[in-house]
Amino acid sequence: MPELAILVHGQRHGLSFQPGPSLRELLDRSAYRVRSACLGHGACGLCRVRLLAGDAGPPQAAEKLQLSEAQLADGLRLACQIRPRTDLTVEIINPAAPSGWRTPPTGLSGTPAGFAADRPPPPGIGHPCGAAVDLGTTHISLAVYDLASGRCLAERWGKNPQGRFGADVVTRLLAAERPEMAQTLAFAARNAIGEAIDDVTRREGLDPRRLGRVTVVGNSAMLALLAARNHGLLLQPAYWTAPVDCAASDGPRWAAAWNIAASAEIELVPPLGGFVGSDLIAGLVASAFTAGPAPALFIDFGTNSEIALWTGETLWVTATAGGPAFESGVGSCGAPAEAGAVFRVSEATGGRLAYRILDDDHARGLCGSGLVDLVACLRRSGQIGPTGKFADGTGAFAFAVGEQEFALTLRDVDALQRAKAAIGAGIAALGATAGVPLGALRRILVAGLFGRYLDIGNAQAIGLLPPLAADRIELAGNTAAAGAAALLISRQAQAMAERLRRSAKLVNLAHYPDFDDAFIDHLYLRPMQAD
Repeated sequence: MPELAILVHGQRHGLSFQPGPSLRELLDRSAYRVRSACLGHGACGLCRVRLLAGDAGPPQAAEKLQLSEAQLADGLRLACQIRPRTDLTVEIINPAAPSGWRTPPTGLSGTPAGFAADRPPPPGIGHPCGAAVDLGTTHISLAVYDLASGRCLAERWGKNPQGRFGADVVTRLLAAERPEMAQTLAFAARNAIGEAIDDVTRREGLDPRRLGRVTVVGNSAMLALLAARNHGLLLQPAYWTAPVDCAASDGPRWAAAWNIAASAEIELVPPLGGFVGSDLIAGLVASAFTAGPAPALFIDFGTNSEIALWTGETLWVTATAGGPAFESGVGSCGAPAEAGAVFRVSEATGGRLAYRILDDDHARGLCGSGLVDLVACLRRSGQIGPTGKFADGTGAFAFAVGEQEFALTLRDVDALQRAKAAIGAGIAALGATAGVPLGALRRILVAGLFGRYLDIGNAQAIGLLPPLAADRIELAGNTAAAGAAALLISRQAQAMAERLRRSAKLVNLAHYPDFDDAFIDHLYLRPMQAD
């Protein structure tokens, strides 16, 4: 792939890229954003860079309007008007202020396909827009859409600040048993959404008062904590298969806090029931999952992982605890799937390992897909046994990515084993309940950023995915964000979501009698056994 070298504040950085996006879009996915305020149309003239080496093509019309002939001769260009195809070296003249909100990494776009923008916009708002939010346990995705055309105007992605109160949903729910902590958790999530709205509207030159609708999807715990209501029910087994009311009861106050239209509709799409949230429903809508061949399996990997099995008549669903291994990583070598994360590990010549880094040249650690790859590589070489122990008895595997040194420890491997065992047991429970053996599956759809970068062969080698032909496994990206967008703009999407709710049957894993045996069986680092 071509390489982009970046000079900012006198320091040199670099990243690999696929041709297609503008230079501004490439920079926005990294930590090296350039100033902008016009949706990348070239109208503001702020995203100035200096071309130091490489072919950026001739100046575009917008650049000739914003820059003088002397500036163009000096190498000044507008990042939004350059679409790099080969190696390029640029200096950022107008760096943006640091922000925790960035354009989503490659593959995390939430743009829906096949849904017309036919939902009537709220009255009294000129050129109304809306925001689709995927409130994840680890990350929050937000995208702004033109409600009339359905066109995506801009996207943002950042960390869920509730993470400092616990990496998993149960820890946060337990903390929220104290009323003052429940309000703190609610404020953290609401404030984060407000910050994302502020960042995207300021940076893209949008009037936040044009936002007339905000549609939020998420797992049940995140929605209940956001709304600050009924979250305690999720700690009671009687509600693990029951609906939980997470509606926003004070929408006008939220709208005022977010500085959006006072009449804005605040929609928290209700969870299906128990720990199965509306993010699963949104993902099934966006992927048109039930329209494909059956039986089919849908897996949304995450801290709270959700699984659906479609038999052709019934949608069987469940949720299981994936933990941080899939999203934010654990131990000294773990990292979220963002710029600087090692997302791919492969065998190279001479027994060496090759590493690929996401949107940067400076490795910060292994994200979930990189962890799967590394464990699979070490398993094939015999350095890790089927039980997850290191063959040399050292308890760790040291490796270097560039100048950065890391260590994969037993704790890291154990976290992955437990996460994949929970997924495997969930798949087994759905299959047994529906009477569908693994060998009968005709399609598997893998959702989430973790899924977007997953190496199917490596995932199957350690037993994370069933042994289905690779051409029947689809890596679909952030279907929850895409589904949230579809529900924001489309009545067809809303109708589809309601049909899915009616056909869904929730499986409580606590009631699956063979769960413990299935969990232990799937702890081993070996391929799943087809029935």
